[in-house]
Amino acid sequence: MNTKSKKHLFKPCFLLPLLILICSNGFAQNTLISEMEELKWEKVMPGIWKASFGEMGLNPIDYANEPKIDAIKALGDAPFPFDQNASRSLLTPNRANVRLPLRETEQIYGLGLEFEGINRRREVYTLKVDHYGGIKGYTHAPVPFYISSEGYGVLINSSKRVKVHVGVGNRKDSSLPERIDRTTGKNWPARPLSDAVEASVEGDGMEIYVFAGKTTLEVVQRYNLFFGGGIIPPKWGLGFWHRMHTKSSDQDVLQEIQDFEDRDFPLDVIGLEPGWQSFAYPCSFDWDSTRFPNPEKFVQTLNQKGIKVNLWENPYVAPVSTMYKDISPFTGSHTVWLGEVPDYTIPEAQQVLLKHHQKNHLSIGVSGYKFDEVDGYDVWLWPDHATFPSGNDAVEIRQLYGMMMMDMFDRHFKEQNQRTYNLIRSAYIGASNHNFVLYSDHYDHEGYVTALANSSLSGLLWTPEIRSANSAEEWIRRFQTVSFSPLMMLNAWSSGKKPWSFPEVTDLVRNTIELRMKLLPYLYTAFYEYNQKGIPPFRAMVLESGFITQETLTGGELDDAKNPYAEQKRLEVTDQYMMGPSILVAPVFTGQVERSVVLPKGNWYDFYTGEYAGNGETITIKTKLEEIPLFVKDGGIIPMLTTLDKKSDQTLEVRLYGSKENTFLLYNDDGVSYDYERGEFSLIELKTTRDRKGQLSGISKTLKSHKSSYGTIVWRWMKVPQ
Repeated sequence: MNTKSKKHLFKPCFLLPLLILICSNGFAQNTLISEMEELKWEKVMPGIWKASFGEMGLNPIDYANEPKIDAIKALGDAPFPFDQNASRSLLTPNRANVRLPLRETEQIYGLGLEFEGINRRREVYTLKVDHYGGIKGYTHAPVPFYISSEGYGVLINSSKRVKVHVGVGNRKDSSLPERIDRTTGKNWPARPLSDAVEASVEGDGMEIYVFAGKTTLEVVQRYNLFFGGGIIPPKWGLGFWHRMHTKSSDQDVLQEIQDFEDRDFPLDVIGLEPGWQSFAYPCSFDWDSTRFPNPEKFVQTLNQKGIKVNLWENPYVAPVSTMYKDISPFTGSHTVWLGEVPDYTIPEAQQVLLKHHQKNHLSIGVSGYKFDEVDGYDVWLWPDHATFPSGNDAVEIRQLYGMMMMDMFDRHFKEQNQRTYNLIRSAYIGASNHNFVLYSDHYDHEGYVTALANSSLSGLLWTPEIRSANSAEEWIRRFQTVSFSPLMMLNAWSSGKKPWSFPEVTDLVRNTIELRMKLLPYLYTAFYEYNQKGIPPFRAMVLESGFITQETLTGGELDDAKNPYAEQKRLEVTDQYMMGPSILVAPVFTGQVERSVVLPKGNWYDFYTGEYAGNGETITIKTKLEEIPLFVKDGGIIPMLTTLDKKSDQTLEVRLYGSKENTFLLYNDDGVSYDYERGEFSLIELKTTRDRKGQLSGISKTLKSHKSSYGTIVWRWMKVPQ
């Protein structure tokens, strides 16, 4: 599927087929559904089908990884999920169009990173890589993959901007709902129910993939596995990250580290923002000799303290850069912030960048990067009519630019058998097997939690980073959310904030960070499941078995002044999500003295006390400033570190919740290399069983031994009698 040799082919020229009917007077006729071409589906793997029509330019799949075929087979097969004859395509002089059937009760999820809602039905999305600005589909990762509540997913594989009408827009020869007179009728619909998803691109063709599954989670698994599964970050990547103020010097960083030590705060990664460079916006990619006179000594000093260094960059090259002369022949027609834009579809451009970064950063111990400004806005990035030396289209390069950066650096790190964990502000199709987490300048707390949930529907990882706060309450609430996300980071590049900037909650912040780090064995195993089975370590509730969607439509009353089209607003559960197999996370926002939590079917228990919380119901809880609400499903097995002292034998406390027998396969490896792909890891089976008297107990059994195995295991039963 993924032939790297094809990755950098220049876009071919071709003659666009004309499939619309032309009348004798020269005008195009209306195209009926029956006149559209039927898609021809080819089964490529168990539960996965592909159809294509026309011609494509750049193929996004070329920047993904090889599928985990055995893991896909292990999911079993599944039938094609809808009427194949009802799937149609159409090429016009300007667009490639596809029409796929949609049942009346189907709900549609996905379509990439979004900050509002999860259900996409009755909406129109223009999937454009851009900085979030409130326009549906304009996001850092507008992945054209949607999931149906009926148990299948659809990927529109195109490097063009995909426009998707999700059950909106009725063809005149489709199955139309009853017409209601707006003036005299009741419940007049501004958006009449449509029987199809229709998608199009300004291009000459596309590929469509269908992923089937017995559940929505299995659909997501199959999609992730098709692109190589998820990643296992280095262990340091799951620790605490602190990004310095942009003007910080090496001495400022060393003082900051000392402050962390004095206040007994964990610290795993220091992020350096634009000022580490001799020139930024555009970038030199060279160290500033006044703030960092000896970069090698600086980085090695931090490494000796167990602290990694992550460097901020944007991709645009300043003329003062020492690599400018070598890369300039491979740049496009337009600049960004007066910096030249490398064309990374050209192998030579990649080689220049990687050689420079290896010599100046990676060889002295830098652990990774934060790639900024690879998304938008139009007033900053190159225009659609820009040209690039490869001949590839400017729109396609923009859609894929983040993926090019991720793919390029992932391959480079892996060649050195070194795991990395990075930040980026642009992703697309097949991102799950790349060692990058998305972030944003958008700073709405509730939107951050929604993004954390729905990113799991598109093979993405997202961090709701902390930057600042207006109160101590907001500070701790944001810390609690980010501590239960894929990347725990305070980004103080502008604010200069410290974890202790609000003294009245400093101890609560420290406790929250430490709780996250004690949960590392549980979370690290969740990432192993992501890698091996495609199960997102953080995932939306619609992927959880037994969860009944709590969704209502409100505000549909016709009012010529306030609501002239009787539009309704969808109320959804977007403020809670799952972490790993058993923990439900319900963040609290500033000012909330209580909040509701929707519990899936089955018994659920309070993480902190073990008390019974409910079963398949919506509960209301009183919030506590010191705690983020966490609930564990019946039978949940939660392995935790008893100490954060890295020199200890890593004794584990294994918590058991509820009364259900269960098994948890605890994973561990060296935490830094890819040796696990060669079998260098440990697996311990943690199992709860009942004895003859009905008493529940826990046993552990080493299935695969390795030097990374954990030490002593202490069992703790958290169930409180009802």
